Amino acid sequence: MSYERPLKSVILAELSRPAPVIHVIIGPRQVGKTTIARQIQDSIGIPTIYATADSPIPLDAGWVETSWRRAVAEGAAQGFPVLLILDELQKVKGWSESLKLLWDNRPPGQDIRVLILGSSALLMQEGLTESLAGRFFLHRCTHWGYPECRDAFGWTLEQWIYFGGYPGASVFMENEATWKSYINDSLIETVLARDVLQMSRITKPALLRHLFALAATMPAHVISYNKMLGQLQDAGNTTTLAHYLKMLENAFLVSGLELFSRGRLRKKGSSPKLVLWNNALVNSLSTRGFTESLGDTSWWGRLVENAVGASLCNTLLSVEYTISYWRDGDHEVDYVISRGQDVWAVEVKSGRGSKTSGLSRFRTRYPDARVLLVGGQGIPLEDFFSRDIGVWLI
Repeated sequence: MSYERPLKSVILAELSRPAPVIHVIIGPRQVGKTTIARQIQDSIGIPTIYATADSPIPLDAGWVETSWRRAVAEGAAQGFPVLLILDELQKVKGWSESLKLLWDNRPPGQDIRVLILGSSALLMQEGLTESLAGRFFLHRCTHWGYPECRDAFGWTLEQWIYFGGYPGASVFMENEATWKSYINDSLIETVLARDVLQMSRITKPALLRHLFALAATMPAHVISYNKMLGQLQDAGNTTTLAHYLKMLENAFLVSGLELFSRGRLRKKGSSPKLVLWNNALVNSLSTRGFTESLGDTSWWGRLVENAVGASLCNTLLSVEYTISYWRDGDHEVDYVISRGQDVWAVEVKSGRGSKTSGLSRFRTRYPDARVLLVGGQGIPLEDFFSRDIGVWLI
């Protein structure tokens, strides 16, 4: 039996009773969204129609209506309720308007429960907020955390920090060259080509690829847009780079965290701190192997710091929370979590000795901020990565 992510039981419970809303799973490619949907299909005990839009042929709203009619026919033949699963829906032009019309005009007695899946945050959110406002419940399917990789594959914490946690890549771990090729060809290239370049208006595709490659060499690193311009060919201007960085974030690849300040105007022009959402994205492009990385204190510290940032982005980056960093001269705070007026300063003790902790200065500036020390004499890394991050935000 395949491993079941905790999210599966949550969604199954919701769909096992009459659903007043459409349920939505959104998240990166290759983290198990389709597997969760298939597991729900096998477990729910009602007729199910599964349809995927992951096709080389462009699909339109007629595909959504056809899938809906299939669910109606299945219900008429087998009895209602019926579960309709629509996968990779962001690829369908006009999907949200079509689904809204069908959902709003369900006749009495047609209990059709709908689960939709998508791997583009931007396109899914646009469709949901523009046409389906008030009609959906969003479930975020994130990159695999350490406890899941430990329980499913027997990984150590060090293996998870290096290999990052794409479940499909776990079979290639013993041959690192093969593992790196798989991550690059089957994951990174697929996301860039099919989820970013194909689905967005990108005038400089080579620049987007080079920007991602640059970010992968600088995990948990603050770099100015002007410095990026100097390292990238045909980079255009800082506005273009900021836009492309946002596109990479919408594809769950890279975030450019802004400088924390309670004055929003000061943040917008800040140098971004680059955080890769999964350390596999870093190490698949690195010449270092697992053993060499583990033995390089400075580089391993950078991987640990990025892993903490990735966990924050995967878990908290939403409407409710903002993830940023803080720097004042040589003093810095690795991550700052904010929610309304609540602020947490996160310092990662990862073995890198070249930086100066800015916690004291930050607390002077923001005396109401709470402090989280991760690693070293603070929260052990094993404990931090093993628990839901919300546990620490008290």
